[in-house]
Amino acid sequence: MSYEASAQKITARVLSEYGENIASPRLAQLLESLVVHLHQFAIDVELTEAEWFSGIDFLRRTGQLSDEKRNELILLSDVLGLSMIVDAINSGTSAGATESTVIGPFYVPGAPDVGFGGSLIRTPDSQGEELLVTGRVLSDTGTPIADASMEVWSTSGSGSYFVQDEKAPAFNLYGSMKTNSDGAFCFKTEMPVSYPVPVDGPVGELLNATTRTHMRPAHLHFIITAEGFAKLQTHLFPEDDPFLGSDAVFALKDELIAAFKPSENQDLAREYKLPAQFRHLEYDFLLSPLI
Repeated sequence: MSYEASAQKITARVLSEYGENIASPRLAQLLESLVVHLHQFAIDVELTEAEWFSGIDFLRRTGQLSDEKRNELILLSDVLGLSMIVDAINSGTSAGATESTVIGPFYVPGAPDVGFGGSLIRTPDSQGEELLVTGRVLSDTGTPIADASMEVWSTSGSGSYFVQDEKAPAFNLYGSMKTNSDGAFCFKTEMPVSYPVPVDGPVGELLNATTRTHMRPAHLHFIITAEGFAKLQTHLFPEDDPFLGSDAVFALKDELIAAFKPSENQDLAREYKLPAQFRHLEYDFLLSPLI
């Protein structure tokens, strides 16, 4: 008997035993598809025992490196493009609504509320270029959405998130806020910079085994929620970033490229305690209504 015939019998037996013992139809569907595709992958590439052990060890080390500050498993999903596939399936954005993208491995819930015009910068020796971000949260038809919740986070000027930098204060460049009665928001932060995804773990080993880029274009992360609307999880990318041509996690969308403009507006500088020269991003987010 060839190994293909033997493999087919193994797959059929696994599916039969699980199928008889799963009450949830959705779990049965997920597990059946997973088993079929995993088994077929092994058959298609004629997986060796050494390769199988290496893959198991890779996943073990990926899980061991993940904690509340770093999720290596999400990073793995990101660099394989799986995160963007899941995003495409689940985003459900209506025509005209702001595009979504991946959450990334460094999201940390619980960022403090900074209020309207507040600062996300929590370190006195910030080296980054200051950035004022203003705009509104609107429905996909342009109606302002009051009291929408917004979470924002980004790297510092050094290219690190606070969870990567032992010297950074907790939640540096992370913050939350609510829109006002006009759907408007305003906050100060640092100009984000392009940076390499972490390559000191198993995902780095995978990238190093290829010629793919390790770099991500600079971006601000946003999660926006409002009653009656679909959650928006997205980035905004500066239009002058040198790495817009590629993204290690495939998350760049042309619709999310924005103008982070140099500004010398002294009225804004005085009102928000900014230096004489700063960057200004004006952007309106459009949310899809829940169906």
